[in-house]
Amino acid sequence: MRHKAASVSTAKPEQGSLELTEELVRIRAYRLYEERGCEHGHDLEDWLQAEAEIFGKKLAAAAEAEDAEDGSRTTVA
Repeated sequence: MRHKAASVSTAKPEQGSLELTEELVRIRAYRLYEERGCEHGHDLEDWLQAEAEIFGKKLAAAAEAEDAEDGSRTTVA
């Protein structure tokens, strides 16, 4: 019996995956803080930028995986 893979949009993330993603965001936000010279007062900005970077990469990877499942290939320049 074959199981159909869940769609990225309907798949329920596992707890470990969510914890790992949060840790990646936390690390990136701290690096942004360090890159600014440890200047205080930009914590929310750093967090939101880190989320955008991390989730942007995850969404791009998910879209590529979906294209590969469909048998089509999209080239990004």
